[in-house]
Amino acid sequence: MSDNNPATDSAPEAADGQQGASNQQKQAQPGLNIRRIYLKDLSFETPMGVEAFGQSVQPKIDQDLSVQVNTVGEGLHEVILLMTITARVEQRAVFLVEVKQAGLFGTAGLTGPQLSHVINSQCPQILFPYAREAIDSTLIRGSFPPLMLPPLNFDAIFAQAVQQANQQQATAEAGKTE
Repeated sequence: MSDNNPATDSAPEAADGQQGASNQQKQAQPGLNIRRIYLKDLSFETPMGVEAFGQSVQPKIDQDLSVQVNTVGEGLHEVILLMTITARVEQRAVFLVEVKQAGLFGTAGLTGPQLSHVINSQCPQILFPYAREAIDSTLIRGSFPPLMLPPLNFDAIFAQAVQQANQQQATAEAGKTE
């Protein structure tokens, strides 16, 4: 039995037209999408060897953080969150973990400061939990307790970096005028 109702026959065409308009709106809107998240590099060292396990002093933990950005193509960026964690007792390294957690991110409709903010703040924010897990997992395999690093405010880190860059530029310009 077939249904020859004209209203039903035209419905798919109307839906296709609405989907086409919806897809155009999605493409026109600025946005960020995650294409892939991956561990780019991982290094673990225990310079003290077995002596590290007999330490009664709580080690001092140093954390270094940086973000590297590589433009892969039009609207496609590789963002690498580089974290180096060093535990020291009396200036001697107990352990050192270095993680390069990377992601491939697509951006659409973002330019200038808006693109810079997304790439240098939101992307590292997305990568951080993966890097933290890689660090803790590696430490556990190395027979150390996990660090359970607290969340970082990448918006504040980015704002501070922008402020420092502006101050350096102002200082450089002031030096040129003298």
